[in-house]
Amino acid sequence: MPVPHHPPRLAVALGAPQDPPRPDAAHYAALARLAERGTLDFVTLGDRFGGPGPDALAVLARVAPATRRIGLVPTVTTTHTEPFHVSTAVATLDWVSRGRAGWTVEVSTTEAEAALVGRRPAAPPAEVWPEAGEVAEVAGRLWDSWEDDAEIRDRATGRFVDRDKLHYVDFTGRTFSVRGPSIVPRPPQGRPVTVVDATGDTGGPEGTARREVAASRADVALVRAEDPQTAGAARAALRERAAAHGRDPGALLVLASLPVELESAADAAGLADLLGDWYAQGAADGFHLRPADPARDLARIVDGTVPLLRERGLLRRSYEGTTLRAHLGLPRPASIYALAREAS
Repeated sequence: MPVPHHPPRLAVALGAPQDPPRPDAAHYAALARLAERGTLDFVTLGDRFGGPGPDALAVLARVAPATRRIGLVPTVTTTHTEPFHVSTAVATLDWVSRGRAGWTVEVSTTEAEAALVGRRPAAPPAEVWPEAGEVAEVAGRLWDSWEDDAEIRDRATGRFVDRDKLHYVDFTGRTFSVRGPSIVPRPPQGRPVTVVDATGDTGGPEGTARREVAASRADVALVRAEDPQTAGAARAALRERAAAHGRDPGALLVLASLPVELESAADAAGLADLLGDWYAQGAADGFHLRPADPARDLARIVDGTVPLLRERGLLRRSYEGTTLRAHLGLPRPASIYALAREAS
């Protein structure tokens, strides 16, 4: 497997599955600042539609002003949420964080969650994942619907926007339609970073559907694997599918998502060895760490593993950019509508 030429990307989950829901954002803000001290690329915060506790996107919106550089990536469920509202909320997170937002696309498949809304019955993964891909597509179009210089803010003439630089998206999907344009100006990153957990039921329809959305729509795909060979094979397959969708396969970053439980400082050194070994084998473009105990394990990652990775040239010593896209080495995309207008 080819060895990547860029330093590995590094992200961490702020919550563990067994963690009780936290009633406020202070806990997550402290963890995010810790990850920022370690110059990690981004943090993720999981969420389950209708579950207890505050909404992950709202929590990270509160964390945004308490941090300066770390990327903020909440889970957003698309199944029972209007796509227009999804795009607006994620764009708002990008604005309040000054260009550090992403979102992890997720779906809902249970009857209990469907009953909370009452608009439609639950559907299987093979149906809701293609819909999620369409939500990701229309979100991108809505973010593009304001050209970068659409805002005028001319008090003398009373003109706030150049209406010629606002665009209808006129998108019709399987279960929804969106006319647009967005009610929020184009986000600082142009398009916030889209993340998809591409693992799921590896051999079943859910896994296939997840991988298709990751290959066609994601900037970052997460892959859960127990060895570098499995991770590397998944990375190659995802990039092959991305090429089949007409994408540059190198534009899709694949991170191995690994569980982490550090009992001592020595385990911090073992983790550095493991990450370095997997990366040298070309298993992934980086790593998404899932601590068993975030409050304990993240401190040991930052104070133990991070210095070792820096010594080996596998992690930055300071942030060079200010946006999540800059951290990940992803370009800021131009608005598709601006490109079309310039080409006409």
